[in-house]
Amino acid sequence: MQSLNLPAFPFRIREEEDKKQIFDIFRRKFVSLTPEEWVRQHFLAWLHVQKQYPLGLIAVEVSLKYHWMQKRADAIIYGTDGQPLMIVECKAPSVKLSQDVFDQIARYNFNFGVKYLLVTNGLVHYCCLKKGEGNDWVFLEEVPDYPSLNG
Repeated sequence: MQSLNLPAFPFRIREEEDKKQIFDIFRRKFVSLTPEEWVRQHFLAWLHVQKQYPLGLIAVEVSLKYHWMQKRADAIIYGTDGQPLMIVECKAPSVKLSQDVFDQIARYNFNFGVKYLLVTNGLVHYCCLKKGEGNDWVFLEEVPDYPSLNG
């Protein structure tokens, strides 16, 4: 798998029926090791280890409905009060983080109403914070640590 702009973590990887799988500590099971999954596992591990995001407050592949279509957010970060704080959208390293990616995560936010949107392809990471009651978003210089999300 491609090197990412994230620290290396000691993932459990196995081969099953000629396909690689990675153990997802959030879903507690082995999942297919695709380029997008490689990014998701690295990024969420980084949030947990480096940015102090509690393991139990990170949900992976959260189902939602958008215009009668079933969709899944890559990850939702919850506050200690159980309310969603952040949506994380992961793409494969080969995917350019374009306006389409931001539009996708913004559509998902209709269901959750979070303050933070984060997109990554493992090489580049963008985090946005909702300002006020309108539809104004500001790009942050860096991904905030978990303790500062409610500040």
